[in-house]
Amino acid sequence: MRLENKVVLISGGAKGMGAVEAKLFAKEGAKIVIGDLLEDEGRKVEAEINETGGE
Repeated sequence: MRLENKVVLISGGAKGMGAVEAKLFAKEGAKIVIGDLLEDEGRKVEAEINETGGE
């Protein structure tokens, strides 16, 4: 948990590399903020992060 108590903003985090980065940062303990025009896809990434214990 190297990134515990840190907040990471991922622009374009709904798919592709942004989604992968969001999930990796969450695994390291960071709280994730996803910004993207693709709201539905962003919500899917959010759900995946929440299911694995991320925020």
